[in-house]
Amino acid sequence: QVQLVVSGGGLVQAGGSLRLSCAASGRNLSTYAMGWFRQVPGLEREFVAGISISGGTIRYGDSVKGRFTISSDTAKNTVYLEMNSLKVEDTAVYYCANLLSMHSAALVPDQVGSWGQGTQVTVSS
Repeated sequence: QVQLVVSGGGLVQAGGSLRLSCAASGRNLSTYAMGWFRQVPGLEREFVAGISISGGTIRYGDSVKGRFTISSDTAKNTVYLEMNSLKVEDTAVYYCANLLSMHSAALVPDQVGSWGQGTQVTVSS
C-alpha cells in the first residue's frame, strides 16, 4: 500500500503563492507518475497537475496552466505543487495522487492508484 503524506496549504490572499508537498512511501508505488487533484464541495474532483517520476512528462489542468508548477524530487519520492497568482476560484481541498499513467484518459479520479489526505487551500479576495 502506498502512503502519501501531504503538507502545505492554508490561507492566502488573491495573487499570492503557496506550495504543497507530497511525500510517497510504501510498497507497490507506481514508478510512473504522481499528481494533484482538487475538489470543491458539491463538485467532482478535478485534475490539477501530473508529472512522470522521471520528470519527462508534465500535464496541467486548463484552469491552472501558466500559474501552477509541478515538480518532483525522485530521491525523496516527493512531488511539489507551486501555486502562484492564486485566485479565489482556486479555493478547494487539494489531494495528492499516485497516478497509474500519464495518458490523458488516466488523469481522472477513478483511475488514481492511491490518494493522500486532502489539504485545504483558501484564497481570499
